[in-house]
Amino acid sequence: MEEEREFFLRSNKAFSGYLGLEGGELQSFRSCLKWVCVDQSNLWRTGLSWSIFFVLAIGVPILSHFLFSCSSCDDKHARPYDVIVQLSLSSSCRSLIHQPVCSCKEVWAPEHNIFSLQRSMKLLSLFVLPCFAVEIAYKIWWYITGATQIPYLGNIYLSHAIACTLELCSWLYRTAIFLLVCVLFRLICHMQILRLEDFAQVFQKESDVGSVLKEHLRIRRNLRIISHRFRVFILSSLILVTASQLASLLITTRSSAKVTIYKAGELALCSISLVTGLGICLRSATKITHKAQSVTCLAAKWHVCATIDTFDATDGETPTIRAASAQVFPVNTNWGSDDEEGDGDDALDNTKMIPIYAHTISFHKRQALVTYLENNRAGITVFGFMLDRTWLHTIFGVEMSLVLWLLSKTIGIS
Repeated sequence: MEEEREFFLRSNKAFSGYLGLEGGELQSFRSCLKWVCVDQSNLWRTGLSWSIFFVLAIGVPILSHFLFSCSSCDDKHARPYDVIVQLSLSSSCRSLIHQPVCSCKEVWAPEHNIFSLQRSMKLLSLFVLPCFAVEIAYKIWWYITGATQIPYLGNIYLSHAIACTLELCSWLYRTAIFLLVCVLFRLICHMQILRLEDFAQVFQKESDVGSVLKEHLRIRRNLRIISHRFRVFILSSLILVTASQLASLLITTRSSAKVTIYKAGELALCSISLVTGLGICLRSATKITHKAQSVTCLAAKWHVCATIDTFDATDGETPTIRAASAQVFPVNTNWGSDDEEGDGDDALDNTKMIPIYAHTISFHKRQALVTYLENNRAGITVFGFMLDRTWLHTIFGVEMSLVLWLLSKTIGIS
């Protein structure tokens, strides 16, 4: 834990004073962690976090399933897919209780990047609130229209009001926590992209190979720590979402299944939430990996430009050391926003190249640096496997194969 805290402190020296900030955006983020009861900074909050987890993620779903299974209800109020919904949401939340979410308050957020924190919270609200509104509408309709069929204790109105409130709180708690960690992972990856952008500037000014190497080693260490903190979460989320979707597909495509919006509405909402969260994590991981590996292309271009300019200036003679060069290699400097697709992801490789002081570095040192970068690629890893676009395509291929195999067993697709 001490090593991880040191990582966040050293990630951006400009923000070292913000870790003790008790107001502003960072404090709002800390308050968000407390409100969703995942802050485990002390013994009391840890106990509260576990208590809320057992009540909303385990107790309420179990009681809801067994007390309100409504096996004798009509077709519109039957809940044949409730087991998959409850297990999927609770399992996603269960895998996060061991994730050190509370320590994420130590995540550095540069002063110029406070907007990224705001945007991440807006992104979380954008995903959670619409789904929660749909869930509220469905639960209210289910309890009102099926009042005489749904079991109750004592007063029917009070019993159903309490049950509806607890079910909604349970759904919101499990979904919000899962998506919170996904959005938090995206935020951390985005901040590392900003660090890589700053690192790319070393090729536009006088830099020593040793200092460039030291900075790259620090970036690799940062990404290794991030990978270590989130590898279990990413892998468990991938397995959970795959199992959940296959189970949903199996139970909805069998010959005796009667799929309607009333029966499968909650199942669809659960699937949307889980797939969205997994998509955020995989996209963020592959994007930061691609950015980190683009540094190699940038260094190679810097080396080539410096070498060509040196020999052009000396007209084929043995190059001499010069303090500066007037030759400039203009390239597109638009980095693009975080939401850009396609060519925007390759912006790091298109940084403006100005090898003014590259001549003060010997050819062999530049070549050694490029060779090192080619053989020491950085990125997000999961137990040693690099999460790049190749692995993303592999995951998609495996998922599609499983889907087609399952469909061939249920509805006969070959």
